[in-house]
Amino acid sequence: MYTGAFFWAYRLCTREKIKMARIKNMTEGSPGRLIFLFAIPLMIGNIFQQLYIMVDTMVVGQGVGVKALASLGAADWLNWMFLGMMTGITQGFSILFAQFYGAGDKNSMKKAVGNAVVLSVGFGSVLLIVGEGGLRLFLRILDTPADIVGGSELYLRVAFAGIPVILGYNLLAAMLRALGDGRTPLYAMVAAAVVNVVLDLLFVMVFHWGIAGAAFATVIAQGFSMLVCLRAVQKLEWLHPGKADLRPDLSMMKRLVVLGIPVMFQNCVIAVGGMVVQNVVNGFGFIFVAGFTATNKLYGLLETASISFGFSMTTFAGQNMGAGLYSRIRRGTRTAAVMAVLTSVIISAAMLAFGKPILGLFVSGDAGQKAEVLAVAYRYLAVMSVTLAALYLLHLLRGALQGLGNAMLPMAAGIMEFVMRVCAALLLPKFMGSDGIFYAESLAWFGALAVLIPSYFITMRKLSGRELKQNE
Repeated sequence: MYTGAFFWAYRLCTREKIKMARIKNMTEGSPGRLIFLFAIPLMIGNIFQQLYIMVDTMVVGQGVGVKALASLGAADWLNWMFLGMMTGITQGFSILFAQFYGAGDKNSMKKAVGNAVVLSVGFGSVLLIVGEGGLRLFLRILDTPADIVGGSELYLRVAFAGIPVILGYNLLAAMLRALGDGRTPLYAMVAAAVVNVVLDLLFVMVFHWGIAGAAFATVIAQGFSMLVCLRAVQKLEWLHPGKADLRPDLSMMKRLVVLGIPVMFQNCVIAVGGMVVQNVVNGFGFIFVAGFTATNKLYGLLETASISFGFSMTTFAGQNMGAGLYSRIRRGTRTAAVMAVLTSVIISAAMLAFGKPILGLFVSGDAGQKAEVLAVAYRYLAVMSVTLAALYLLHLLRGALQGLGNAMLPMAAGIMEFVMRVCAALLLPKFMGSDGIFYAESLAWFGALAVLIPSYFITMRKLSGRELKQNE
């Protein structure tokens, strides 16, 4: 049923051949301007996405209570792991899409899109079965506290049921971003945010469905975002595979998998590291879990611009790699790095100045309990804010390397991120108490950069040599 629905929905967008719109050729024009203008709508769209995630947290925290908020927190990393695998595999596919578009190879693009659809159907089916079937085991492995495990399971049951919808959105959005369309994902997230806020208030505050109501609202909102992207794909002939393109092609599938699996694995490894951290956090009690959760929800907002710069670099580098413009990739990366660092400094200053009242929006309860939760949350937020520039450079360099078609080095950086996060989470609390856990995230970023920075320069040096030979 799921497979048939996916193909039916996709074929709806291929009935008409409508002139291409909203896409950007990033092989011509000012690199900095192109990257910035492409990143801006992605940033705004991601902000809306984070806002509706934050609304979930606010409504649950204020309308249901601190234990429900802790239940959301305990479910966070497991939920993120499945989401990360879906975004990772589709992001990997988008690298090949961008390269074919940069090279002007429409036939290969259509074949890649068709085979990506086939792979996504199979992958989504496996995720759905594993997620629903193994949920209790996963929560048990995470040592989820007994007083919140029921709420975490309920939330995740609903969230995992929405895997087909979420994967469909991510695949369609990846296709659009590869062609330089940053506006449609923005419209999709605005639609999702509005739907989510309305349904959150209705399901949780009016119908009193509790934590399940927040999960239902999120899944339905994702469905709306998928429909917006589906409508946009209808207008792009480059993304219209024929029947022959939907037949499995082992050579094309191999190219997609070689790019998609490392990105997926990278996200999965990072998420497993986060679950180790969550396991340690769970041991400090639900007050600490609630404070940690409040900051993690705000963390998504802190990370928004960095993710957008990363996606921009993947598209920019991918299109220019397909066109063989290696010097242009170097110029674009350098300019984007300056923009990313400046953005991170502005956000860090804002969080240090106004973070505490913002965090207060997530927390309810008696004054004493609320003060304890906020103290935990702000200490964690301050540590992340001071080191935020590292996160922005991480996403930028990772996106650039992925756009160049090198998914293995970013995966290696993800493994280093995992090692640093886990070691910090397990060792620092022994010497610093519970506050030691706050440094795990920042140390993970620096660990990843230790791999990404030399990897980027080595890769660009090799491409420069290739460019010199081509110009001889």
